[in-house]
Amino acid sequence: MAGIDSKDIHKIIVACDAGMGSSVMLASQLRKQLKETGVSVEHTPVNSIPGDADVVVCHAGLAARARAAAPGKVLVSFQIFLGDPAVTRLVNTIKNGGTVDA
Repeated sequence: MAGIDSKDIHKIIVACDAGMGSSVMLASQLRKQLKETGVSVEHTPVNSIPGDADVVVCHAGLAARARAAAPGKVLVSFQIFLGDPAVTRLVNTIKNGGTVDA
């Protein structure tokens, strides 16, 4: 998928693998930041991404696995669990309108 308009984003999945808690913190942070937008944020294992996800957020090291588990979904990969520019762009685009690119 090339991208998705912000108005079409209803569900974000934060995909994880290691179970260290970092991605749980990211999901919690996203929930707080997007609370007023009506976008839901869930945390799931990278191999169990649900089909109704609109955007998948995961660490760059898991991007290939996330693409295989959720083909056709917009994938936002990041390097830093908290404060990564890619995640900040995602939040800003959802709040202000625009397209989230894959």
